[in-house]
Amino acid sequence: MERTPPGRAPKALAGFLGHWRGITRFAAGPWGPERAVDAEVTYTPVAGGSAVVQSYRHLEPDGTHFEGHGIFTVDPDHQDVFWYYVDNAGPAPAAAARCTWQHGALRVEREGGAGWTRHTLRVDGGVLTHVTELRTRGGKSAEQGAGMPDGTGSAYVPFLTSSFQRADGFR
Repeated sequence: MERTPPGRAPKALAGFLGHWRGITRFAAGPWGPERAVDAEVTYTPVAGGSAVVQSYRHLEPDGTHFEGHGIFTVDPDHQDVFWYYVDNAGPAPAAAARCTWQHGALRVEREGGAGWTRHTLRVDGGVLTHVTELRTRGGKSAEQGAGMPDGTGSAYVPFLTSSFQRADGFR
């Protein structure tokens, strides 16, 4: 199988590149009441075009902030996108997650201590949307709490939806 040439990662993620500003809306749940916060995210090609760095930040109404940083690369053997993401809200994952493209959206599902998290990222009509959904372990929904250790306990439920417009004129 052919290896991915340098510069492949930004080409696969070209629609995401640039600086974006918008709103992140949180669904009500054990993490707090429904709310919306101002947010921004930047996608920057790095390492000679072999990766894209993602930097996200939002401010809470009480002045505290949340930030997360990811790096996307392309698996040279299978052409899949890998995403390694860390934030100031939880422990770093043990390994990068493999993403898939579904109907023009980049999707990744990651297992964590409380269940699964699904991220769907899409650029459509000049709007970048990032939807995060949760699936708890056991028979209860995310609103009710966790349960069984196999990650199959509930359907995915909305956690947050971010909607961004370009802030830098990058096309």
